[in-house]
Amino acid sequence: MKYLSGKEKEEAKNFMDLAAIVANGSSCLRTKCGSVIVKDIEVIGYGFNSPPGNKRLEKCLKDDLPDGFKSDKTCCIHAEERAIMLALRKDPQGITLLGSRLYFIRLDEKGEKTFAGKPYCTICSKMALDVGISEFTLWHEEGICVYGTEEYNQLSFGYKR
Repeated sequence: MKYLSGKEKEEAKNFMDLAAIVANGSSCLRTKCGSVIVKDIEVIGYGFNSPPGNKRLEKCLKDDLPDGFKSDKTCCIHAEERAIMLALRKDPQGITLLGSRLYFIRLDEKGEKTFAGKPYCTICSKMALDVGISEFTLWHEEGICVYGTEEYNQLSFGYKR
């Protein structure tokens, strides 16, 4: 992992700002997240979290999950998943995803960007790794941090709440 500086940091801030704009499309009742996938300074995919079909729910399904539920504990498609699916719709062979960088941001209740915690989503880390995304970018309190996707995946599997 590395924290960005200089021109690369400024460029990353712009993509994080774009991911925040995308996050506003979310219909999730708990939190709004956005992702953009970039290759050679071109956005090739973007997505926000929300239930399948961007349906609006009256109540979050997470509230009714039984203790010990073993699968993904959200009713939403993740922002990263949506961004990858959009990129694959544009390029079904996935060639443009190879060597790309994914940016992820979460918004608070007021729509402001929030700092990310440690990498923890194995669903998204595995999918990003499988389609050839090279880097995963989060905005930490210390700055904008880029992880190699393999490293991000390993950290995700080591995360404990």
